[in-house]
Amino acid sequence: MKDDQMAIPHLFRCPISLDLFTDPVTLCTGQTYDRSNIEKWLAAGNLTCPVTMQRLHDRSLVPNHTLRHLIDQWLLMNHCFDPDHLKAIDPDLSLVPLKHNLESNEVTLTTKIETLEKLGNLSKDLTWRSGLIQLGFFPLLLRLLFVNTGSRQSNLVQDDSAFAEQALTCILNMLSFSQLGYLDMLKEESHVASFLVLLDQGNTKVKTSLCLMVEAIASSSETKQLSVMLGKTRNLLQGLVILLHHNSETSDAAVKAISALCSVELNQENVVEEGGVDGLIAYISTGNTREASTALATLELLLGLESGKKAALSNIHAVNALVKMVFRVYDREGNESAVSTLLILCYDSLRVREEALSVGVLTQLLLLIQSQCTYRAKSKAKVLLKLLRSMWAEDPSACKVVQHGVVDRCLC
Repeated sequence: MKDDQMAIPHLFRCPISLDLFTDPVTLCTGQTYDRSNIEKWLAAGNLTCPVTMQRLHDRSLVPNHTLRHLIDQWLLMNHCFDPDHLKAIDPDLSLVPLKHNLESNEVTLTTKIETLEKLGNLSKDLTWRSGLIQLGFFPLLLRLLFVNTGSRQSNLVQDDSAFAEQALTCILNMLSFSQLGYLDMLKEESHVASFLVLLDQGNTKVKTSLCLMVEAIASSSETKQLSVMLGKTRNLLQGLVILLHHNSETSDAAVKAISALCSVELNQENVVEEGGVDGLIAYISTGNTREASTALATLELLLGLESGKKAALSNIHAVNALVKMVFRVYDREGNESAVSTLLILCYDSLRVREEALSVGVLTQLLLLIQSQCTYRAKSKAKVLLKLLRSMWAEDPSACKVVQHGVVDRCLC
């Protein structure tokens, strides 16, 4: 154990305990500590940073996701298939009976769910996670989830949904650090059918987790073929589009999944055909701010297709929803995508230009140009203003603000 301690990189140790970070957080001074250690320090009445001794003007603890990811990768790289490491973290072999509970046909579903709850807690810990992966829990959980559900494709009972929820929690905790090739099991028709049953009938957490799984699949080069196959699965795309209308955490996850699928060019036309454009417009129309930038960027991408542009022009809510997204102080990337999307539509349609003016696009564009937006967003906003200016040159009543020369000054 002493040798193990000496092998831990210096940057992976908490400055307070000198142990491996388990939940690294960063103070306003830029120093990182393990959460439990720094919380004890602050709870004791200390108002300074333990390393720099600077007085803390802000006691917020910001999770250091980058460092945590690096530590996870280091643990897996150094301890993968290492019996000594497994024995060190699990001297009582407590993981073995947990695995047996999941594999045994004699164990009740209730006991399996309780087992998964324990595994969910363990999989949050950096060290335990590597042990679970080493013992093959990742492919086991995939098999249990998609093979077993396949035998009950007509209806999910409450316990099935509870089992799926706990299993997916464990899978997602291990997903970034496991061999994604195991997910190729979803290439089999029966396993995809199980996935679709869960997406259709699972509870909110199950649906959210499945969306995040699709995002991971579509974002990895290791599973590109699977991503293309999923992009051809109409029922899957339709299920994701339906979730866009929910205005919830699940719809946020669905935006991520659709965006990731659209990063593969072969999937874009299929997403449009299954209502992706209308779904994304419905999502931003709700005023949802969590993934608005992602939704707008994906919409801009799909409007590069003639079918995508046609779908947007046919949507009666599109222009109003996009105009509202032009100027949002906290969302520079979203602003640019909203202006870009409006430009695409306005170039091709006089009706869109008239509608945009009627719902206040000029005010939005002027506010954007005078804000601290990106150079690209400002340039696109000026192009759109010039495109619209030809309309009020013929009919000055189209925009009262022109009477004060505000637009002309902004275009200079």
